[in-house]
Amino acid sequence: MGLEIAGGQGVYLHDTSGKRYLDLIAGIGVSALGHNHPAVVKAVQDQAGRYMHTLVYGEFVLAPQAELAALITAQLPAELDNVYFVNSGTEATEGAMKLAKRATGRPEFISAKRSYHGSTQGAVSLQWPKDFTQVFHPLLPGINHLDFNCDYCLHRITEKTAAVILETVQAEWGIRKPRPEWLQAVRKRCDETGALLIFDEIQAGMGRTGTLFAFEQYGVVPDILLLAKGFGGGMPLGAFIANKKVMDLFTENPVLGHITTFGGHPVSCAAGLAVLKTLLAQPELITDVARKEALFHELLVHPKIRHVRSAGLWFAVELEDFDQIQATIAVCLERGLITDWFLWNERSLRIAPPLTITEEEIRKACEIVLDALE
Repeated sequence: MGLEIAGGQGVYLHDTSGKRYLDLIAGIGVSALGHNHPAVVKAVQDQAGRYMHTLVYGEFVLAPQAELAALITAQLPAELDNVYFVNSGTEATEGAMKLAKRATGRPEFISAKRSYHGSTQGAVSLQWPKDFTQVFHPLLPGINHLDFNCDYCLHRITEKTAAVILETVQAEWGIRKPRPEWLQAVRKRCDETGALLIFDEIQAGMGRTGTLFAFEQYGVVPDILLLAKGFGGGMPLGAFIANKKVMDLFTENPVLGHITTFGGHPVSCAAGLAVLKTLLAQPELITDVARKEALFHELLVHPKIRHVRSAGLWFAVELEDFDQIQATIAVCLERGLITDWFLWNERSLRIAPPLTITEEEIRKACEIVLDALE
């Protein structure tokens, strides 16, 4: 896009010329509370004034880590009681994959086709199709795939499977939600074979889908939960969360089974704590998601729009082809609106605004999109 960003506030960014852009992407869902949210800014500034990097391997007690871990696990099922902080979503995936191998002693993983779990070598090994990975082969062996929402595919989960890793909403395929009974069948098959179940909520978490965590809507609890993006409120922060008995396997044979220099950085954790406290103190930010979702559906009606898929404040607006997508993105940008597309779905516009977006801002955004389609 070539924009030189000078600042941002709420759902808006502005460039060095002073032009404002209504941001419907929020840094790929990162800025869940919008840009420059006062609670997040204050938390970052206050913590930076106290201390920044020290030692994060457990030698020191760092209050932002401890407080965030306590607060996030208090919102989760009791079995998800231990947090390992990292810097990003892909690191959360890598840590979870190592933990699953350590817990099961098994070599294989199963992911869904057209999923995205990150870009480091282990995480990117989970991808199918291989458009973005083929030139980096060989990657991690022992990766199998199933089709999202495919009942027949569950036989691929076997006693050799260390873990099944799934997005609770498939993001890059253009916002595809699972059938609840399918996720429940996956959970059952994992229990039967002794495989772990990993839910990737890197994009779906932190209120994006209308509940704090998307898996709450499906009656299924994972063995490991992945968080990032909106979790840090604009700061680099991710986590994988599991039961302490499982996570303790990283403490022996070998000791320091997983380490990270900057994971759980106190400034990032302070930002994450501010995000979570804000979401809990202002529950309407999440409870209003369904109403705002419905308004987008009501307004995004046009002969060129073939379909609108959504999961809360997260949309794939399907058009005819990639050329139309690119043209629409370009005209929207010219008219002061930022939108995007998807890795595995070139026919859909991506919309994932801050949860703080107002009804007036939704109406303005949809008006620009519809005008662009003309």
